[in-house]
Amino acid sequence: MTTVNLMYNVGSKDEHPDHTGFAHLFEHLMFAGSARVPDFDKAIREASGENNAWTSRDVTNYYITLPSHKLDTALFLESDRMSSLNINQRSLEIQKQVVLEEFKQRHLNQPYGDVSMLLRSLAYEGHPYSWPTIGKSTEHIEAFNLDDVHAFYRRHYNPDNAVLAITGDFDFEHLAKLSEQYFGAIASAETDKPEFPAWPQQEGPRFLEVERPVPGPALYKLWRAHAVCEEEYTTCDLLTDALSLGNSSRLYQQLVKERQVFSQADIYVGGEGLAGAGSILFSGKPVKGVSLEEAEKALEACLNQIAAEAPGQEELNKILNKHESAFLFQNTDARHLATQACWYEILGSADNYLQEPERLKKLSGEDLRSMAEKVFRPENCSTLYYRNT
Repeated sequence: MTTVNLMYNVGSKDEHPDHTGFAHLFEHLMFAGSARVPDFDKAIREASGENNAWTSRDVTNYYITLPSHKLDTALFLESDRMSSLNINQRSLEIQKQVVLEEFKQRHLNQPYGDVSMLLRSLAYEGHPYSWPTIGKSTEHIEAFNLDDVHAFYRRHYNPDNAVLAITGDFDFEHLAKLSEQYFGAIASAETDKPEFPAWPQQEGPRFLEVERPVPGPALYKLWRAHAVCEEEYTTCDLLTDALSLGNSSRLYQQLVKERQVFSQADIYVGGEGLAGAGSILFSGKPVKGVSLEEAEKALEACLNQIAAEAPGQEELNKILNKHESAFLFQNTDARHLATQACWYEILGSADNYLQEPERLKKLSGEDLRSMAEKVFRPENCSTLYYRNT
């Protein structure tokens, strides 16, 4: 089997604040067929393959997994829709309705569905990461027209703005010839990437409280941290592992098992791509009878502890082993490896992804303590109280 992964360097961050959600909408339009292939999904099925796509704040990603002897089919299909996508009013209206329904299901009608919208708009005020990938509102999605589609396609969907990664069973020299055959003649376009505004400095704690008809209250936090392209990201990643990776982690042991403050608690890196705009996020649901204020104090005590005292070597080794095990296991999946290769190449170099285990081994408990002290400060945090009615 072989996976063909094509990642375009365009995401919701590339949108105008008054016209959001277009990168995600265009992802849907890429399955509308082309002049030579009217039904993209049918062509994949006939090749015994599967395909899908996703859009993030930073990129839009497409993959096809199929038998290795059908590799040329995947490359033809991807090059064909890169160069001659069938853009028409009917497909635009159909996909707008699909995305509008997705918006309603995921963010308007689902419990806690607007959390990301609320927290990111609070924390990333004045920055392109402040709106969700699907868009700020249904009005933005409804307003897009064919001129918008053609302009977006010309600007962002071309070889100069894409990274192709292929993993699986194939001959490299044959692959190089196929890649040149299918993509070499596609005209490049000047993709003038915008200068993204710096994330405005935060002067103090930010706080928002809302009430919603949900099963129970929840606490959410976002701290300013480091992006994937920054050297310190590895430290942030390992720090969050120390706090919430597995049942032996600090959050689970102290806040869920021993003190029984939270029924669930998780902390993780945001995975943003723009330098200076990374984050660490927390989500947790207090047990019945524990207020959000009490839960927040317990969380802060746990975070202050790791900021004051570095993890010992035994704890550090345990975290490193878990992290490396997860890294190796994930990379047995050809699709995951292809996706990461594209992502890290866009950020600078695909080699940086494969070097992650070596970077981790250089970290010390003091590195984690120092990063915790730097990140987990009240003036560096945005907090969302999500109360139930």
